[in-house]
Amino acid sequence: MNPSNAEELDVPTIMRIGAARMTAGLDRMGRLDLAAHTEIFGPLPRLSVQQLIDIASEVDLRGQGGAAFPFARKLKAVVDTAKQTGQPIVVVVNATEGEPGSFKDKMLMIRSPYLIISGAALVAEALEAEEIIIGVTSNELANRSVEAAIAAEPGLRGMVRVVQQPERFISGESGALVRGINGKKPVPPGRKTLASDKGVDDLPTLLSNASTYAQLAVLALLGPERFASVGVPEEPGTVLLSVSGSAKRPAVVECPTGIPLGAVLDICQAPAGDGVLVGGYHGMWLDGETAYQVPVGREGLASAGGTFGSGIVLPLGDGTCPLGEVSRIASYLAGESAGQCGPCKLGLPTIARALASIVDGSGGIEALDVARRAAAAVNGRGACSHPDGTTRFVLSALEVFTEDLAAHVFHSTCGRPVRGVLPLPEGPETADAKQLMVDWVRCEGHGLCAHLLPELVHLDGTGFPVILPIPVPPWLEKDAQQAVQMCPALALRLDTDPKKRVGAQKPPPIPVAAPTVRSGLIGGPPRRSITAG
Repeated sequence: MNPSNAEELDVPTIMRIGAARMTAGLDRMGRLDLAAHTEIFGPLPRLSVQQLIDIASEVDLRGQGGAAFPFARKLKAVVDTAKQTGQPIVVVVNATEGEPGSFKDKMLMIRSPYLIISGAALVAEALEAEEIIIGVTSNELANRSVEAAIAAEPGLRGMVRVVQQPERFISGESGALVRGINGKKPVPPGRKTLASDKGVDDLPTLLSNASTYAQLAVLALLGPERFASVGVPEEPGTVLLSVSGSAKRPAVVECPTGIPLGAVLDICQAPAGDGVLVGGYHGMWLDGETAYQVPVGREGLASAGGTFGSGIVLPLGDGTCPLGEVSRIASYLAGESAGQCGPCKLGLPTIARALASIVDGSGGIEALDVARRAAAAVNGRGACSHPDGTTRFVLSALEVFTEDLAAHVFHSTCGRPVRGVLPLPEGPETADAKQLMVDWVRCEGHGLCAHLLPELVHLDGTGFPVILPIPVPPWLEKDAQQAVQMCPALALRLDTDPKKRVGAQKPPPIPVAAPTVRSGLIGGPPRRSITAG
């Protein structure tokens, strides 16, 4: 494989509106090796911790992973903890990106890995950190690209290590990632602990999203003034958006903040239709007209009732049932919880079952009332942010898709099929997932399964089981096995879903060629090859 040929890389299309910054050079090369990265970006200047804090504060650099926490504050917090405790600092790059519909980090890992790594190395040198850890999931091409980048730079080999996590929705939560790196079960901790206080090996840890480090590298190269020459004053620069859903041309789009979201939808040939989900599956729905006009950015989307999140944009289009799409995702989110608290274990499945019964026409107004009451009961009571994000996604859908909701509640159907426009994961982690199935010839309606497994099974009005159509979550596998074994009629079984099997073909390897440039990632005056706008 020639890594300079973009056609051979199984990665999303890259599109731009305006300046090329984080995607600089990728219009000419499929992947930037060390020589190409140095030619385009040049070595980063050496900056002190205070200089990093100052430039990040000046442009209000925020995390790109969804929480939008100010990077300067995070940097200062980890420095303060290290001073108080006298402990060394660890730098962690969160490149797990386990949420369906998000692929900007994977694009950078595959095509411009040194931009992420150089941003992390810039911070590590300023903090005198002894180790950089990159948390990844199971995207083999992305992982090989990062490992090849580390191997090609002598200064990184002993300092940077890659740690793989399960590819689940909650694996990218900061607490879950820290637990996974520490060799524990990679789920959010029940009690909130800041990584800056106690992270990897209980050391002060600077943990940020992969795109955040890439953005920091661009900021260090350009300086605050040139960085802020594009975008809106309160949120300068460019952002990366992952656009799919109804898009005929799914892409990672780099664009300046402040432009209408409609411009992004247009270049991706993505009709908004009934609505657009912004911020991913913990995000908010906007009606099509509003979505087309709203400016890109945290404040612009928030002013219209949306959220930027991690930059996921999922237009729905016109040809699918909106409530059916929401029901699919609600069921998926119910199965993706850590299963640590009541709101996740019982509340989210209740919401998912209620939505499913509305969609199939069996629930009506009673099911709608159940969904709303369950959402109100769950919100703000979980051990992590997953219940809050899920209820935000569901409740905003009920507000935006009122016409579709009325059709299902009062007429049993909207007349449109559920086409699966919203993405769900397909990969090694889901290939062997098991689902609980009922043999209706044998089922006698004893109801024991609903008693043993209320998270997945409830009884309908006639006393027969209704099973949530999701893979059995890992934390429910023992209970599901028990329900199967104890069924008096032997009507239950656990089946591997054949639709979720994935081919075993592996992506082509990325060769580790000896770099022709040995100047290193940091040091000396930066070259000004990237487009400033």
